[in-house]
Amino acid sequence: MKLVFATNNLNKLKEVQVLMPSHIQLLSLSDINCTEDIPETSDTIEGNAIQKAQYIKEKYGYECFADDTGLEVEAINGDPGVYSARYAGPEKDADNNMNKLLQELKGQVNRDAQFKTVIALELNNELKTFTGICKGTITQDKQGDGGFGYDPIFLPKGYTKTFAELSLAEKNRIGHRGKAVQQLIKFLNN
Repeated sequence: MKLVFATNNLNKLKEVQVLMPSHIQLLSLSDINCTEDIPETSDTIEGNAIQKAQYIKEKYGYECFADDTGLEVEAINGDPGVYSARYAGPEKDADNNMNKLLQELKGQVNRDAQFKTVIALELNNELKTFTGICKGTITQDKQGDGGFGYDPIFLPKGYTKTFAELSLAEKNRIGHRGKAVQQLIKFLNN
């Protein structure tokens, strides 16, 4: 089975590729010559995932899935949420995003947060969604140099290391995207 993963984020692509069983051939956007930015104009994480999957299906005709992920921080009403990638501006700079969030949380006692990933699958003219959540807290400062995005400041519940300090295998096992991908794989295998 061939499936397009509708992302330009090479880090996400790498995370998901290692989870996919060998009978599913994962194609990237560059594999299908999709070079344009796919619109993400929904005000929900689920809406953006659906929008991206439907865009690829309609414009390119491929069976595909797309994800959208947001970091939801309790003390600031679930922000940055759907705007996580561009929290500090349209240039989508991870360091700037983390710095802004750490500044927003200065003096906050409640640092509870969760990562939420929604995967939307367009397959056989049907749409399915899968949601993965990983609860944790926001650290006081950046720790670790692995991962991407907010990984250096996200401490998953029950762990003493941030996502940026964990191996890819460990992050995939407990993380939001890994949980959503496992649901997707289970569905595809049935």
